[in-house]
Amino acid sequence: MSTTVTDEQIRALAATAKPYSLALLQWGPERTMDNADAIELEHQRRMVSLRAEGVIAILCPVASGTVAGVAIMTVPAEEAAEIMAGDPCVRAGMMRCEVHPCHGFPGDALPV
Repeated sequence: MSTTVTDEQIRALAATAKPYSLALLQWGPERTMDNADAIELEHQRRMVSLRAEGVIAILCPVASGTVAGVAIMTVPAEEAAEIMAGDPCVRAGMMRCEVHPCHGFPGDALPV
């Protein structure tokens, strides 16, 4: 690490933290079920719609045999869990979803 960060900088950043929810989607046992492609397309359509509505701030599909994706959601964890429970892939058993409360900092974004 070449950047020096002071205690004051850490405290100032921590004071700006806002609550978010982290949704971690993992592949489930029904990943390759009949009609899986159509169900996954509906999942993708729903996730992109939630992103467009501002419910998902950051959407990251993951290229993995175990992890399907990560989403940072702008709603409390309980609400995020309810939203994700209605996901087509979750309902079909193609994915499992864990939701965890987390904090983020205003201005954080993925680089363009």
